[in-house]
Amino acid sequence: MPKGYVIFTEAIKDPAGMAAYGPVAAESLAESGGRVIAVDSQPEVLEGEWHGHQTVVLEFESVEAARAWYESAAYEKAKPLRHAAADTNAVIVTGFAPRQA
Repeated sequence: MPKGYVIFTEAIKDPAGMAAYGPVAAESLAESGGRVIAVDSQPEVLEGEWHGHQTVVLEFESVEAARAWYESAAYEKAKPLRHAAADTNAVIVTGFAPRQA
């Protein structure tokens, strides 16, 4: 089963608010078995426009696990903090799994 990834782009308006969001989100992430695999405040844009000041990539065992985390009661406590502190985009993407021959 391919891994699931959550990608956030964040235009941070309130750094202190994002600092408050971090521990709440981290606790929910730890409970879900997810992990942070990238945080970049200066992604190198190769084409087009990129939203925000920060990009975060989270990894989960599956798309279902990623969705379960995003919809969890624990993460529901963190979302309003993020929304108040930043304009964000969020997506879930499916990891690549090569076909077995």
